[in-house]
Amino acid sequence: MYQKTVDRIKGLMGLFWREVAKFGVVGGAAFVIDTGIYLWLLGGSMGGHPTKAKIISAAVATIFSWLANRYWTFRHRRQANMLREVLLFIVMNGVGMGIAAACVYISHWVLGFESTTADFISGSVVGLVLGTVFRFFAYRFWVFTDELDAEPGFEQDHKLIEADHSR
Repeated sequence: MYQKTVDRIKGLMGLFWREVAKFGVVGGAAFVIDTGIYLWLLGGSMGGHPTKAKIISAAVATIFSWLANRYWTFRHRRQANMLREVLLFIVMNGVGMGIAAACVYISHWVLGFESTTADFISGSVVGLVLGTVFRFFAYRFWVFTDELDAEPGFEQDHKLIEADHSR
């Protein structure tokens, strides 16, 4: 009994950390895509339109993030209803962006840190970290929720989350 419980906890932690690692890689790549496109657009034809440039770069990075999370990070949890999945993904990303914006608001307007550096740190460091933690759990528990499949090497993972009804 004790060993079975320990094995189940170890298995769940292994499954969880694989997803966290993949999610981190996708998030890092999306950050590079967003920043790269944003800087490229600002250096080109959208130099006078930083808001439009940011919307475009964030949209491209979000599309990449959805595809990478759907087909790699959470591929064993994809929903059959892709439209529902996309809508939930967009909503959860909106909440994540709201978390970052709230961090900037609190830092700038409530705490009085009004420098560009403070705005960057509050939004792109603190807000990004808090938003990323929210997104991971939102994606895992609300967006990509279907049962585990037989991913090579991890085909027994579904047994880790099923209750033992043999008693």
